[in-house]
Amino acid sequence: MSETLQSAPLLSTPAEHLFESDELAQVAHDGKSQRSDEQIYITYEIERTLAEIKKGKWSRVALQFPDEMLPDAPKVFELLRDGFRGGASHARASSIHEINTGVASIGFGDSGSTEIRPYILADTSYGSCCVDEIASEHVGADVVVHYGRSCLSPTARLPVIYVFTEQNLNIDLVIVAFLETYLKRDCKVILMADIPYSSHLVKIVERLRVIGYTQVFSTNIIHEPSSALPNRTVPPEVEADPSKLSEWELFHIANPPEALLLTLSSRVSRIYIYPVANSSCEQPNKLITVSTARALSRRYALLTSVSTVPIFGILINTLSVKNYIHIVEHVKSQILAAGKKSYTFVVGKINAAKVANFSEIGAWVVIGCWESSLVESKDFWKPVITPFELGLALKRDDERVWTGTWRSDFQAILDAADQVGPDMNGSSMAAKTSSNGLGVSEASRGRGDDDGEIDSEDESAPPEFDLRTGRYVSHSRPMQPSLAAANRMPLGNDRRQDVGNALIKRAKGDLAVVGGELSPAAEYLRSERTWTGLGSDFEIAHEDADPAGAAVEEGRSGIARGYVQRDGASRT
Repeated sequence: MSETLQSAPLLSTPAEHLFESDELAQVAHDGKSQRSDEQIYITYEIERTLAEIKKGKWSRVALQFPDEMLPDAPKVFELLRDGFRGGASHARASSIHEINTGVASIGFGDSGSTEIRPYILADTSYGSCCVDEIASEHVGADVVVHYGRSCLSPTARLPVIYVFTEQNLNIDLVIVAFLETYLKRDCKVILMADIPYSSHLVKIVERLRVIGYTQVFSTNIIHEPSSALPNRTVPPEVEADPSKLSEWELFHIANPPEALLLTLSSRVSRIYIYPVANSSCEQPNKLITVSTARALSRRYALLTSVSTVPIFGILINTLSVKNYIHIVEHVKSQILAAGKKSYTFVVGKINAAKVANFSEIGAWVVIGCWESSLVESKDFWKPVITPFELGLALKRDDERVWTGTWRSDFQAILDAADQVGPDMNGSSMAAKTSSNGLGVSEASRGRGDDDGEIDSEDESAPPEFDLRTGRYVSHSRPMQPSLAAANRMPLGNDRRQDVGNALIKRAKGDLAVVGGELSPAAEYLRSERTWTGLGSDFEIAHEDADPAGAAVEEGRSGIARGYVQRDGASRT
């Protein structure tokens, strides 16, 4: 990595960074919708939404909007509310009055036994691409209507109605750009578009086939992030043999997320992107040829740099994606099996200021949807990796093989772990390692000869060095037993003591023990922190000597508007 932070960043967000996007800043400035009532009715698919809600017999409906669509939320709210009361046709024919008092002043009308109540979710707990089940449950919603582009990750609790908010696209310009790129009519090309533009693919393919292209495949949206093309269908020959996907090229409309590009870089032969930023121009936009070699090299350098990290932080970036608890447990078992320590954090939306508060953490593992788990930013003080990258980072240097394949969907990792079995993915090893309080595995404690000497695998392991600095790392695997600690542990169930209550003499170089378990964080607090709490601002000459601290004095008392001093005088 070209730049490395030497200290933690400021733990606050500057005011000028409140809106990083000019588009979001403009939306926040005026707060008014730029679409007509007819455009809103069509774009937000009011008629289909009403039909599905009534079919499901749901009474509480949560409406989730991304930030850029919040100005349309009041009108969408009124169209749905009028549709619930008088039908879809009435909602389309009724006039929408200007809303000046905001969403808070909108009433729901007279309450009835079958009344349907919509609620606007003005903010999301995590990324806008994920369904916010947490905020929806706060209002007791029965269903969530998700507007805008989505990662389509399966939800855990609530049903979802997806409204992709179809966007306009100049099909003629797209075809011109396609013809300029693919001169041969028999080339294999997969047409794919970002979700708001996917409805135009059928017309584009029909016109290309009329021109003479015979090997053009149009993708359809499916809810399967672990597919060969995430959330998209694949050609029939690829379904039979996934390796044949490398024979196809990808023509993508609109800028895809970075996670999709890294995932597909090793699966298709070439990727072209047609940007839609200036779709109103009369000339076709210039295609972008995707090259992910530098991005993949940066990710590989990132995961190799954390191979000697002793403490990992697990950042939970979703509470809605199905099986997120299983991947958290899987990551914990992997880290523990590698002899390292992990701590779990739930911080909501991730930013550099939040994670910089925990200087003990050497690297972060993000548990999120397949799009949000990839965090590319130089603002973070410590590296942020995905569960897939963690699996490579925990391997030793002689075992780690980088093939260029990259994936962000954690469900595929769980499926692969189930196929390999618990003995190979570290779950069993982690269970045995954590069965005793000090992280000493039964296998390492049971090894020995007639003289009682313990053959520690840790002692014969090759030394580990930081690949960035070249320095020797002595505690890269703090949860693995040292030879001295293993010798102090009693062998056999008949002589096993309660390590939570046993007093064990701490040898030089051993880590701190809290509640009978090794605690690298406590060791960091003991050895690295300059201030360890109240009363630590003076030095103790000898452990047995009395501390030469300041005399205890009676301070102020009372309440904030009038403190009482020691002499009895009040002071405001």
